[in-house]
Amino acid sequence: MNEKNITRIDLNLFVVFEAIYREGSISRAANRLNLTQPAVSHALARLRDRLDDPLFVRRGHQMVATPRARSLADPVREALSGLQHCLSGEQAFDPSSARRTFVLGLRDGLEACVLPPLMRYIEQYAPGIEVQSVTVARRDLARELAVGRLDMAMDVQLPSAAEVQQQALMDASLVVLMRKEHPLADGTLTSKRYLDARHVLVSSRRRGPGLEDFGLAQLGLKRELGLRCQHYQAAFEVVAGTDLLLTLPQMLAQRLAGGDRFVSRKLPVALPSMGLYLYWHRDLESDAAHVWLRDLFVRGLR
Repeated sequence: MNEKNITRIDLNLFVVFEAIYREGSISRAANRLNLTQPAVSHALARLRDRLDDPLFVRRGHQMVATPRARSLADPVREALSGLQHCLSGEQAFDPSSARRTFVLGLRDGLEACVLPPLMRYIEQYAPGIEVQSVTVARRDLARELAVGRLDMAMDVQLPSAAEVQQQALMDASLVVLMRKEHPLADGTLTSKRYLDARHVLVSSRRRGPGLEDFGLAQLGLKRELGLRCQHYQAAFEVVAGTDLLLTLPQMLAQRLAGGDRFVSRKLPVALPSMGLYLYWHRDLESDAAHVWLRDLFVRGLR
């Protein structure tokens, strides 16, 4: 679009475009913008006519972006972010008076480790901040960050797109958890005993190896699963009453498996430790509020 075209188009239409792209819904975009659905639909119709492209097509309840819309999404978002930054006058972020919602991608287990101390801090020093914790498939992480449905995420080190920034938070060495009366609790946990036992895998996926299984496979080893479940809390209760073993990051074992029901042992197989990383999109690299929250995580989890 050349300069002549820019002068002939209402830039507010791109605000509507970005909201629909982010929300995937005209009704949710209208709520986000405090507009009526007809007003958003009318703005979309004007932009469709101006760009000679449908931009979004309805599939069920979802508005799916066309290839043209996907090619526009990043440039439009960057332009709007830059304009907002200019209009803000580069004001410093004041957490004590700020009102903002952060959406965090946290897998099961991390919620219980991260959210309690985070919310205690926010309640005391940033009472206007709201936090939403969601689960995002690893394959969708870069897109969710790019379209703004996710502010940041914590996970193990993952291959990521160039526009996704990352920061190492801490090492996450693996340990093996078992009930206190487990037959292996009094002896040395060898790799043979570990592999001969049956195990619990915590995963939100229906199938496929866990990260520890992937590491074992690289060494030509395989363990037998007795249970695949979705949440660590369920896994702890199963391990407390059976001879199944649970392999998990030491941080989770220390913070979540309280009481005297369990003993933990060092993983007897030399797998790479699973470092914990923070991920965010480069568009938010200099956002003062985002920098504030990232700093909390870096200082609090190192």
